[in-house]
Amino acid sequence: MFHVALSQLTMPRWELPEEIARLAAHGFDSLSLWRVKLSDIGQHAAASLLTEAGVRVSSLQWAGGFTGGDGRTFAESIDDAQEAIEAAHLLGAAVLVIHSGGRGGHTRAHARRLLIQALEKLLPLAHRAGVTLAIKPMHAAAAPDCSFLTRPVEALDIVEGFADPAVRMALDLWQFGDDLELVRLLPRLAAATVAVQVADRVGAPSTEFERLPAGYGSLPLESLVAALLEQGYQGHFEFDPVGDTVAGLGYERVLAETRRVANLWTDLWAERLVPHMAQQATATAGWRHPDPWMTSVTKQTTHETESVGMTSMTSMTSMTRDEHAPAGLQLRPAGSRRSHASSQTVSRG
Repeated sequence: MFHVALSQLTMPRWELPEEIARLAAHGFDSLSLWRVKLSDIGQHAAASLLTEAGVRVSSLQWAGGFTGGDGRTFAESIDDAQEAIEAAHLLGAAVLVIHSGGRGGHTRAHARRLLIQALEKLLPLAHRAGVTLAIKPMHAAAAPDCSFLTRPVEALDIVEGFADPAVRMALDLWQFGDDLELVRLLPRLAAATVAVQVADRVGAPSTEFERLPAGYGSLPLESLVAALLEQGYQGHFEFDPVGDTVAGLGYERVLAETRRVANLWTDLWAERLVPHMAQQATATAGWRHPDPWMTSVTKQTTHETESVGMTSMTSMTSMTRDEHAPAGLQLRPAGSRRSHASSQTVSRG
C-alpha cells in the first residue's frame, strides 16, 4: 500500500487550521508534524483539530541531540525526548524521528554508545505510549551537526542490534537517493524503516538545504519508492520539499503537483508491482517472520537481492526529471532559510 503524507516543514507560513483545510482540498489525509511549529498552537489544541478533521499524523519531528552538540546535557536531551514521546502519543503519531546529534568531540564509538544508552532509557516510555523511535541518518555534507550517523547502514546496524519493533529508522531520499549502497540494503531498509522522506535535488546534498518537489531534480525517486514497496515497506512516504523553489511556486501549486505525483506513483505501483507481489506471496505462502516488521521480507541471497533491487531502480520509467517539471522553470540559487513559523532556522533534515 502506498501511504502518502505531507510535512509541515513544506508550509511554514500556514497555521495548522489552514494546513488541514488545504490538505483535504488536495486529497491528503496524513501530516508529518514539526514540534517547533506546534508550539504556536499548543499540543492539545492541535490534537483536537487533527482529530476533528480526521487527519492522521504520520510522524513527529524531532527529538535527540544526545551527544551534546547543541549545548544541552545528556539528561536534558533525554527529558526533551520523553516530552516528545508524550506529545507523539497525544497527537496520535506512531513515529518520533530521532536525530542522534553530531559527533562533536567524541569518538565515533562513544557517540554511538551515547545514542544506544539514550534509546535504552527511552524505550520503556515509548512502549507504553505506542510510539516508535525512528533514527534518522544524515548525509555528512548536508547536516554535519545533526547526526554522526552519516550512512543508512550505520542506522540499520543499531536498529537491528536492538531487535525491538519500537526502534526503527527514518530514510530521507533527498539525502541518500543517489547512494548506490541503497540497492544492496533494500530488503533491510524496507524491514527497518517506518518513515521515508521524499524530496528532490540537483547536484549533491549540501547545507544550502534546497529540497525540491518530486520531479524537479535528478533523483530516481519513483524507482526508489517502487523498490521499497516491492521489498515490503509499509510505512508513509512523507513529501517534504523545502526552500526557495517551494516559496516561488507557492504552497497551493506544490500541493497540487505533489498530489499528482502521488497519484501517478500509486497507479504505477498497482499496475506493475502488485501482480509481482501476488505471485511472490503465492510462492512463499505459509511462512511469516515472527517479527511483524519483517513479515513481508523474504529470504534472498546477496546476488538475488542485488538483482531485484537493480531491476527496480533501473527498469521503471523515471519521472524525476523534466517530464513533470513545468517548462521553463529556472531554479533559483539555494540560500539559507528561516522558518516563518518561528525564529529558529529550519533543521537541515
